[in-house]
Amino acid sequence: MNSPTDPVIKADILIVDDAPDNLRFLTNMLKSQGYQVRKALNGRIALKSVQKIKPDLILLDINMPEMNGYELCQRLKSVKATSDIPIIFISAFCETLNKIQAFQLGGVDYITKPFQIDEVLARIENQLTLHQLQKQLCAQNIRLQQEILERQRAEEQIRFLLTTTQLINQAGDFH
Repeated sequence: MNSPTDPVIKADILIVDDAPDNLRFLTNMLKSQGYQVRKALNGRIALKSVQKIKPDLILLDINMPEMNGYELCQRLKSVKATSDIPIIFISAFCETLNKIQAFQLGGVDYITKPFQIDEVLARIENQLTLHQLQKQLCAQNIRLQQEILERQRAEEQIRFLLTTTQLINQAGDFH
């Protein structure tokens, strides 16, 4: 049970970057804002981390050895259990083609290095809010579908009762 002095965790963010300085900088910045932060130095570690605990958001570097960010994103988006995790690409690449590829593979945003703290925080907050609203909308749609099914069943029962009542009323020798 949380006590009043326990810090409130805003969200669980996984940072995937092969540069320790970037990991340290982003981790310190995000922790100071109340986020829980996990780190991965490469795509293989990131995949294992995501399989254990699904993060609320991933900050993903593109240029990494073995498995680059594009490949990792593609793998995560191809699995139903991880396909809905918002991925924000972080990269020194600022060419439009790199950004387009990131979005085509399922990235929700793209931040160029060097990082601007306020920009990074604003983009993270924006994507977390959008993701939360999407989850709420999906849950509401499920509830509405259930209500529609319940209403359809009730209407079928009413039609049956109405038809039965009409048939009884039409029967001349019902006594």
